[in-house]
Amino acid sequence: MSKHSTIRRKTVPDIRSRKGGEPIVCLAAYTAPMAQMIDPYTDLILVGDSAANAVHGMDTTIGITLDHMITHGQAVMRGSQRALIVMDMPFGTYEESPEVAFRNACRLMRETGAAAVKLEGGVTMRETIAFLTSRGIPVMAHIGLMPQSVQVTGGYKITGRSKNEWPVLEADARAVEEAGAFAVVLEGMAEPLADKLTSDLAIPTIGIGASATCDGQILVINDLLGMSDWVPKFVKKYADLTHVVDEAVKSWAEDVKSRNFPGTENTYPMRGDD
Repeated sequence: MSKHSTIRRKTVPDIRSRKGGEPIVCLAAYTAPMAQMIDPYTDLILVGDSAANAVHGMDTTIGITLDHMITHGQAVMRGSQRALIVMDMPFGTYEESPEVAFRNACRLMRETGAAAVKLEGGVTMRETIAFLTSRGIPVMAHIGLMPQSVQVTGGYKITGRSKNEWPVLEADARAVEEAGAFAVVLEGMAEPLADKLTSDLAIPTIGIGASATCDGQILVINDLLGMSDWVPKFVKKYADLTHVVDEAVKSWAEDVKSRNFPGTENTYPMRGDD
C-alpha cells in the first residue's frame, strides 16, 4: 500500500515560534495561480489591501472593499496548501470600534478560511487587537509607514529617521505586542529603529523597506516580479515580467495579423478531455 503524505498548513504558533530563528518568508498575493506558484517557498501569504494598486489600478489602498478582499482571499486559499494565509483588513472596516472590527474580521476568516487578519496601527489599535485576540482571532499588526494613512501623512514617507520619532514608534510596537499580536510588520522604517524593535520585541518582526535583521521579510509579488512600471527603491526585482508579457503579446498580435496561428483543424486536448 502506498503512503500518501499530507501537506500541513503553517499555523500562527509556527510563525510566532520563528522569533530569532530562521527568517520568515512572506509575500503578498491575490490570485489562485500566483498563490499556487509561490506556496512551496513561502511561510506566510498576505492577501494584502495592496490589491487595490496591484490588481485594480487604484492610486491608494483606501478604495478596496471587504467584498474585494474576500474574493481575493478565497482565490489565494484555493491556490495554496502550506502557507499561513493572513487577510488584510481594508480601510474603514476596523477603526470605528473593536466590535465592528470583530464582526468584519469574523467575516473575512469565515468566508475565506484564512487563519488571521492584519490591521494597521499601534497604540490606537491596542484595544481592538486585544478584543480580537481574546476572542480567537489572531492578529498581525502593522506599524511605521501605514499606507491606509497616506491622506493624513501626505504620502509614503520613511518613519524613524529622526530619533525624535522613536518614542512614538517604540510605544506602538510595545502596544501591539502587549495586546496579543503574533507578529508585526515594520514598513518604511529607518534601519536602526527596526533593528532595535526586532531586538526588543518578543514577537517576530516582518520587514518591508526596514531592516535585514527583521525576523522575516515581505514584498508584494508584483514588485518582486517586475510587473509594474514603478517599484519602491528598496525592492530588488527578481524578474522583468512587464517586458516578457509585452514581447509575448506583441508576438501574438503579429501572428494574428499575419494569420500565422493554428486554425480549428489543429485541435489539441482541452482540460478534462481524454
